[in-house]
Amino acid sequence: MARHHPEVDDWFDRYENPQRELVLAVREAILDADDRVTEVIKWQAPTFVYKGNIASFYPKTRTHASLMFHRGASLPDPDGLLEGEGDVSRVARFVDADDLAAKRDALQELIRAWITVQDGA
Repeated sequence: MARHHPEVDDWFDRYENPQRELVLAVREAILDADDRVTEVIKWQAPTFVYKGNIASFYPKTRTHASLMFHRGASLPDPDGLLEGEGDVSRVARFVDADDLAAKRDALQELIRAWITVQDGA
């Protein structure tokens, strides 16, 4: 069961974007990945945390849902979900509900990989 933070709920109540429902669905997928993941508003956007910042939405993207993994370059990504060439961050993009459904398992595995790394396992 997802744990919604009231501050993030309030942010979504004001969020006007054609991808709002998709962004909400990505939120649920992330929070459902592990009970230890929480959410806050940082950088004026929903951010998912567990012993540090995992990922934040790009709220102004209007053609898809975009999620920046702050240290995505260091995460195992066997499914190739993450895009980017930088030394630190990576981006996951979801174009619609079907795309999210196809990528949901890979997204949740990235969240779990972050937790594993943070716990030193």
